[in-house]
Amino acid sequence: MKNATFKNGDPIPQLGLGTWRSEPSEAYRAVKEALRIGYRHIDCAAIYGNEKEVGQALRDSFREGIVRREELFVTSKLWNSHHAPQDVEPAIRQTLSDLGLDYVDLYLIHWPLAFRKGIGMPQSKNDLIPLSQIPLSLTWEAMEKLVDGKLTRHIGVSNFSIEAIEKLNDGARIRPEMNQIEIHPYMQQDRLVDYCRDTGLLVTAYSPLGSRGNRVLKDPVVVAVAQKHDCTPAQAVLAWLMARDIVVIPKSVHEQRLRENFEATDVALDEDDMRRMASIERHERMSDGSFALFEDGPYTVYDLWGAE
Repeated sequence: MKNATFKNGDPIPQLGLGTWRSEPSEAYRAVKEALRIGYRHIDCAAIYGNEKEVGQALRDSFREGIVRREELFVTSKLWNSHHAPQDVEPAIRQTLSDLGLDYVDLYLIHWPLAFRKGIGMPQSKNDLIPLSQIPLSLTWEAMEKLVDGKLTRHIGVSNFSIEAIEKLNDGARIRPEMNQIEIHPYMQQDRLVDYCRDTGLLVTAYSPLGSRGNRVLKDPVVVAVAQKHDCTPAQAVLAWLMARDIVVIPKSVHEQRLRENFEATDVALDEDDMRRMASIERHERMSDGSFALFEDGPYTVYDLWGAE
């Protein structure tokens, strides 16, 4: 398994298992099977509602000798309702309790948005807190303390634009080390990926295979590249992303797909393949953050995605 590398030399496996939208019982089975197959990177988040089941899968796998903790890279994320500085450490401690771990390898601010305490998904603008009241810089200071307290080894962000990252970097003691964003052939994010690379941030692609009926995987270019390399369309897409030095976390709960995704590390695309894949960009965002956009609310599309 090829790794990406943090500035201090710590590796992160370039291919991991995503757990977004996995039902709790499915998440348990998927994590257990993924670890048996050879996955050593599991991506989690409190808001996914399945960290307890992921944790049970990890504990059972440790006990059964499938994997050791030190061989595993685990990511989790701070939900928007815990941006107040005093809420950040309790949030990660709850995640650690659910996962049955002493630390996570990477902890991310899930969105550049603040919700009122106890809010999962907002129902109105009254569930939102303007960043003027809880600036991201204050949340980030609390994130830095998690590294000091050895509750996480690395910290970063998710769904952050260039503008949001630059604001966070201004005055940060520990700069973000990862930006987890939506990337797939229909949303290639070249400008943001290049910015992250130039400023020392690693990039993780979520929803790397797209969604909405997997139209990405039916694209004629993707299908043609897959046929050329005698692989599946999903493997072709994952290989394309990894060739861009992007970490990928495809989600699946099916054994065969878990194996196929894992074997994408054996697919090597050439320059012509890369050009062809680049040609199908549509700027088609599938996770658009609209759940936090209300008329007269505190957040705008620019707050989410910047100038793009």
